[in-house]
Amino acid sequence: MVARGRERLPIRGGLLDSRRFLLVNPGKPVRTPSCYPAAVTSLDRDNAAADVLVVGEALVDVVTTADGVTRDHPGGSGANVAVALGRLGRPVRYAASFADDARGRSLAAHLADSGVVMACDPHVLDHTSTAQATIAADGSATYVFDLEWKLGEIAVGTPRFVHIGSLAPVLSPGAETVVALLDGLPDSTRVLYDINMRPTLTGTGQEIVSRIERAAAYADVVKASDEDLETLYPGIGLDKAAARLLELGAGAVAVTRGGDGASWITETERIDVEAEKVTVVDTIGAGDTFSAGLVDALWDDFDRDRREVLAHGVRAAAVTVSRAGANPPTRAELEG
Repeated sequence: MVARGRERLPIRGGLLDSRRFLLVNPGKPVRTPSCYPAAVTSLDRDNAAADVLVVGEALVDVVTTADGVTRDHPGGSGANVAVALGRLGRPVRYAASFADDARGRSLAAHLADSGVVMACDPHVLDHTSTAQATIAADGSATYVFDLEWKLGEIAVGTPRFVHIGSLAPVLSPGAETVVALLDGLPDSTRVLYDINMRPTLTGTGQEIVSRIERAAAYADVVKASDEDLETLYPGIGLDKAAARLLELGAGAVAVTRGGDGASWITETERIDVEAEKVTVVDTIGAGDTFSAGLVDALWDDFDRDRREVLAHGVRAAAVTVSRAGANPPTRAELEG
């Protein structure tokens, strides 16, 4: 794992927009002309502890079902994780960006309804990002994105967990803000990183691979689907792909395998659990709910039995796939 606050891993390719670079350190936000009013980020940084900070994209899923019906659903990888944790009763702060438009206001209401507190001013975009999601007969989803990723000043604090995911550490200009945040975290903060690749948006070239690997090096747990690993490291198989991430410094790799369940892989063991038997409506938000389930399971005991941790994540994801859109369970639904 990368020693935080010391050596910064380099970006390959030099495509970052340095004008939008913002260094973020716990308790010491750096204000630049592009930052936003202090009132927006006035959260008490000294008391922003024992919670989870989620960093990742928020957008609206414009979902077209197999029978041709189109509806808007609040979503985005980061938003889904934040909402899932909020519904489970965890204190959660969220750093993201969207516009002050109709879709952005629907996102804000969706987050607030689940008790999610914003950790930055989200209103930094001209229009709220969207993902055109088409649902196949088997419930699987394909996406076409209209998305921009940048961040304002983040009230980092000293959270118990930081969850980053998907586009957050790879898409410019926000990626460097995210890496600066990771680099400044105290060692006591646990980092979970969900790779959640979006090759139609980012491509799969070496620069993207390097950025994913850079983020993985900070993670106590890397979460990925078997499809993510195949896209990241084609043709080498799940176990060898996980081994590469472990070699970078990740503490463990949690892999979702669709209907085949999930796995926890370290340098010394692989633990598998089966999937829950449910009728799949669609898979939107399933991986995000699984990630939130991992955080929830590890909340009070990071050394908790890994089979129990996986089973908790699988059970949470099973509720989400049983209904339309990214609609994660409440604590009562999960444990009832």
